Amino acid sequence: MTDDARYQQGLAVRRSVLGEAHVARASAAVTPFDADFQRFITEGAWGSVWSRPGFTKRERSIVTLALLAALGHHEEVALHVRATANTGATPDDVAEAMLHVAVYAGVPAANSAIKVVKQTYAAMEAEAAKGQGSA
Repeated sequence: MTDDARYQQGLAVRRSVLGEAHVARASAAVTPFDADFQRFITEGAWGSVWSRPGFTKRERSIVTLALLAALGHHEEVALHVRATANTGATPDDVAEAMLHVAVYAGVPAANSAIKVVKQTYAAMEAEAAKGQGSA
């Protein structure tokens, strides 16, 4: 696969997981400083790893959340909790992943991530309720 094909494949997967609006905002914010980095993550994370056939998007979502939580990357945890709306990972899946984080990476890491997960789900529920009210 050519680099451009991997990039295009990655972009499509990134859009399907994170949503068109997020990818559009991220793309609009690219500067010459981070353009190579953005291409790298689109090709590498999304075009090479997320595009592989071994795991479903749901499974990749659960693994990704556990890893991000274990490493304390809370902004990315929130982003990937939002992505569960597109990957099929359920709140029960995420709760199970956080239990694994607690056992294998430590209770403080899981506790911090759980706060972020709960805040993100609450925000998503509020956004959904607001959207229903304006229809």
